Amino acid sequence: MPAEISVGIHDLSFRTTSFVLPHTELARYNGTDVAKYHKGLGQLSMSVPAVDEDIVTLAAAAALPLVQHHGADTIRTVVLATESSIDQSKAAGVYVHSLLGLPSQIRVIEVKQACYGATAALQFAAALVHQDPAQRVLVIASDISRYDLDSPGEATQGAAAAAMLVSADPALLELSGTSGLFTADVMDFWRPNYRATALVDGKKSVAAYLEAVQSTWRDYVLRGGLPLEEFRTFCYHQPYTRMAFKAHQALLEECGVHTNEETLHKAVGTTTVYNKVVGNSYTASLYLALAAALDNCHDLDGETLGLFSYGSGSVAEFIAARVRPGYRSHLRAGEHRESVNSRQTVDYETYRELSCQALPTDGNTYELPHQTRGPFRLAALRDHQRIYEASS
Repeated sequence: MPAEISVGIHDLSFRTTSFVLPHTELARYNGTDVAKYHKGLGQLSMSVPAVDEDIVTLAAAAALPLVQHHGADTIRTVVLATESSIDQSKAAGVYVHSLLGLPSQIRVIEVKQACYGATAALQFAAALVHQDPAQRVLVIASDISRYDLDSPGEATQGAAAAAMLVSADPALLELSGTSGLFTADVMDFWRPNYRATALVDGKKSVAAYLEAVQSTWRDYVLRGGLPLEEFRTFCYHQPYTRMAFKAHQALLEECGVHTNEETLHKAVGTTTVYNKVVGNSYTASLYLALAAALDNCHDLDGETLGLFSYGSGSVAEFIAARVRPGYRSHLRAGEHRESVNSRQTVDYETYRELSCQALPTDGNTYELPHQTRGPFRLAALRDHQRIYEASS
C-alpha cells in the first residue's frame, strides 16, 4: 500500500425532518423575548420529526443520494453513529442497509459516544480505507435531540442525519495528519436508559466543552499539527450556534490571539447556516457545519479546515482536513437547501402534540399515520418490531 494515499470524504449529504417550529412560536408560547433565542443561542428554528420519522428514516434519506450516485459495489462497511438509538442490541444501520437495498457482503455497526460518535466512525472508516484503498465506507450520523418540554434545553432541540462516503482519493475533503484528543469523566449531559429525554447541566456542559477545545488543540500542537494561521475556517459541533463562536474564542485565547466579533464571524459564521435553522442534531451537527462551509464558501480549493468534535461525558477530537481542488462540482448545496426549505411550519400546539406522542410498547400491532415527506417511513409496530417502508 502506498504511504502517500489520501483518504477522506468523497461525498456528503444531509437530510432533516418534515416539520419545523420557528423560535418565534416558542417565544409566543412561553412569553420569552425571542432575542434570547435568536441572539443568545443563535437559533432561528428547530426541526421537528413527524410521527413516522426516526433516526432510521432520516439516515436512509441522507444516504440514498450517495448510493444512487456512486452505487453500492465498493461499499464494504456501514457505520451509523447515534445517541438516540432505537434498540439496545440491533444496529440501526441494519434497517438502513435493508431500505437502501445494499448487498449482503457488508459489515454494519452502530457506534456511540454522545455527539462525538460520528467522528469516531469517520476515523474508523478512514482506517479501513487505508487498509484497503479499493473499498468505500458509508458513515451516517443520525439523531433526534429531545429535552423535557418547558425546560431550558427545549429551544436547542433539532433533528437531522448526515451521510458521508469515505474513500481513497476523495473528491471533497482529505483528512490530513494527526489529530488532537481529549477525554474527561464529566456528567454534563446524559440520558439514562429509562428516559426518553436528556438531562443536562448547562453551565457544566459549556465549561466542559471549552476545556475540550483547548485541550484537543494542545494535544494537536504537541503532535506536530499545523499552526493556527494555516487554517481557513473552523467547523465546530454546535449544540446551539453561538457555542461555535464561544469555542473559537477559547481556541484563539489558547493561542494567545486577540479576538473580536468580526474575527469570530469570519472564521465560523458561514458554518452556522444550517444548524441555526435545524437545531441540535447531536452526531450530525458538526457535519452540517461542514456542509454549510463547503456549500456557502466559494474559494476553499486547497484550503485547510479545522473540525472540532465534542461528545458530552466527555470525548473530543480536533482534526485538520484539506479541501480538494474542484470540490464545488461535487457539492449537494441545492439538495441541502431544499431539505431545509421544504419543511412544513407548525405552530407550538402542533409541535407539543407531536412531542408528546410516544410509540406504544405493548407489542401489539399499530399502523402509523403517513406524515413524512421523506423517501422512507416507519410504517408500523408489530410484535415489538419496527416496520419500515419506502414512502409512496
